[in-house]
Amino acid sequence: MYGEIERFIKVWISAILGLCYCYYIAARIPKGFLRLLSLLPILYLFIILLPCSTWHFQAQLLLFSFNKGPLALSPPNIVHFISIASLPITPKQHPPTNKNNTTNTQKPKWLLPLKLLIFAMIARVYEYNEYFHPHFILVLYCLHLYLGLELVFALIATSVQTLFGLEIEPHFNEPYLSSSLQDFGVIDATLWDCGDNTRTRPVPLPCLLMVSRLLHSTVYNHVSCTITGLVGPSCATSAGMFATFLVSGLVHELIYYHVTRVTPTWEVTCFFVLHSVCMVAEVAVKKVVLRRGWRLHRAVSGPLVVAFLAIWANWLFFPQLLRNEMDRKSTEEYVILVDFVKSKIYH
Repeated sequence: MYGEIERFIKVWISAILGLCYCYYIAARIPKGFLRLLSLLPILYLFIILLPCSTWHFQAQLLLFSFNKGPLALSPPNIVHFISIASLPITPKQHPPTNKNNTTNTQKPKWLLPLKLLIFAMIARVYEYNEYFHPHFILVLYCLHLYLGLELVFALIATSVQTLFGLEIEPHFNEPYLSSSLQDFGVIDATLWDCGDNTRTRPVPLPCLLMVSRLLHSTVYNHVSCTITGLVGPSCATSAGMFATFLVSGLVHELIYYHVTRVTPTWEVTCFFVLHSVCMVAEVAVKKVVLRRGWRLHRAVSGPLVVAFLAIWANWLFFPQLLRNEMDRKSTEEYVILVDFVKSKIYH
């Protein structure tokens, strides 16, 4: 136990020293190839020390090397720089002015406590897995994944906002309300173009906001803008979406490897690649049917999208975790946590 704590402290001291180098030295090197070259040792250091978080570190530093992203917007001090680089947060740069922007809608104060309660109930229900139908367990896995991530990110964002006064962008945009595959992980594909900022109509926001921002900046923009002149804007958009999901799948494979410590099976990569193919097909179909005035009601499209993704997740996203009993290990930890909290409340 103490050995793990000691290693944890050493790893984060090394990471903080690396970020201090980025803030005080690399930031003074001209943007572009030279700054990227100066950051390569730090990128390698993060791969070795923080494998499960390396995608976030690398995305932030790659953007920083070209003077883009939140790290390039002159954080006022080293503490803010380290927080933005190392934590899954994105500070708000400008207050939203679009009334149709869904992130500007004030969420009910009871929503987060309700999600916490549901999460605790799921942890308790797992004790009776053998009595439930596998399809119901699938629903629990999906809820478990979403609620766990949202609660952890909300805790981090609240802590950073309280300690440093940073206003943090939301991580999720209520994915259970999605009515399109385009809501999951990416901005509306019809608006993904090479720097066209002239559009004034409301932009449908993705339900995975932080992930979408990073992937859009680091992968989609570069791929689509690079090949637009060769294949045209339509094919470039499709290629950009495919590349974005491919990178996301490979990142998840890396995370799975470090969590399970088994050889990758590439199932989760296939999940994201097939998602991209289906999303490109959805965009193409929408272009045709919308011209004819056809539109599927949200009450129908919403459940269809959620059910579609749940089935695909059961086929390709969860099996690798289930084969290695990660569900059992995680639920046991949650049950222990719930029992600990209850013991402190009632005794």
